[in-house]
Amino acid sequence: MLAPALGTTKRQTQWDPHTPGFGARTYPSGRQVYVAQARMNGRLRTVMLGPTCILSEAEALRLARQVLWRAQGGDNPAQVRQEALAAPPFDVVLDVFWRLREPSWKPSTRRTNGVYRRRCLDGAFKNQFIDQITQAEVARWFAQTTDRLGPGGANQGLSILSNVFSKAEDWGYRRSGSNPCSSIRQNRRRVMERFLSKEELGRLGEVLASQRKAYPVHVAAILIILFTDCRVSEILELRWQDVRGQRLHLRDSKTGPRTVWIGEEGRAVLDSLTRRRGIERVFHDPKVHTRAIRLTCFWNRVRELAELPNVSMHDRRHTYASHAAAQSETLPMIARLLGHRRVGEARAVCPSG
Repeated sequence: MLAPALGTTKRQTQWDPHTPGFGARTYPSGRQVYVAQARMNGRLRTVMLGPTCILSEAEALRLARQVLWRAQGGDNPAQVRQEALAAPPFDVVLDVFWRLREPSWKPSTRRTNGVYRRRCLDGAFKNQFIDQITQAEVARWFAQTTDRLGPGGANQGLSILSNVFSKAEDWGYRRSGSNPCSSIRQNRRRVMERFLSKEELGRLGEVLASQRKAYPVHVAAILIILFTDCRVSEILELRWQDVRGQRLHLRDSKTGPRTVWIGEEGRAVLDSLTRRRGIERVFHDPKVHTRAIRLTCFWNRVRELAELPNVSMHDRRHTYASHAAAQSETLPMIARLLGHRRVGEARAVCPSG
């Protein structure tokens, strides 16, 4: 493992004994960089790979091996130096971005972003240097991602990708203002116009009652979601220590920690569940207690039995807002009930008029 010298009064380089030509250089100012040194066209040349505060040793070693390999192959020395100095491969920048940003993300954000990284970012621009990726290539990637993941999934992936390119600019790997995602228009979001009537809510309640004996945990989760109008992820991540009387303390809410009232009906639903010692999750998978239940398949069966085709779990949030508006609730109050940061978000889901 390389250990750059500290407190030096002159430039020093610590070379890796296992990889000749790869080292860590320390300057009198305290700046530390990884370097690769190879003979190119008869001359010994040194290529700076990147600061030690950005690149891990493993990432720098991977870059160094590329430089050393290309130097042995007789590639143009100036081109090798320029590409290695100014532009690591996209995958390297993505790894660095993830390592630096992931600790600041909420647990739910970490899981969600991890899924999008695996499905649409890893290997997206394979073997391409970060400063060589063009807007046309990003547009092609975005179209292909939309076909595979749908409009919403592609939008989420594009947002993460844009942040990666912005960081590449901050680190000097791309020129300022060159983010190729900036001119890519996101897919239009689906306009929600599906609100459940009282009759439809009644059918839904009857189906849930009929499924309660066979699927008590799944039904209880949906009822709590309906009673509180919380997001699905907020309820599925609920722990028993977060249940305080007739209140839920949501620590991992999208808008930050918040308290939600569940009332007597909601508390009765939670009290009907069997609690097991050592299991913290309220809605845990019966087979894997450390994992939350999965509602998608169950919800699809429930809505089919209730004759509610094309109704998503998120639609009931709009239904909640619709009925609240019908009861003359103000937009600020509806925004608070739905857990939105801004009143405009509540106005977007409420029916006009």
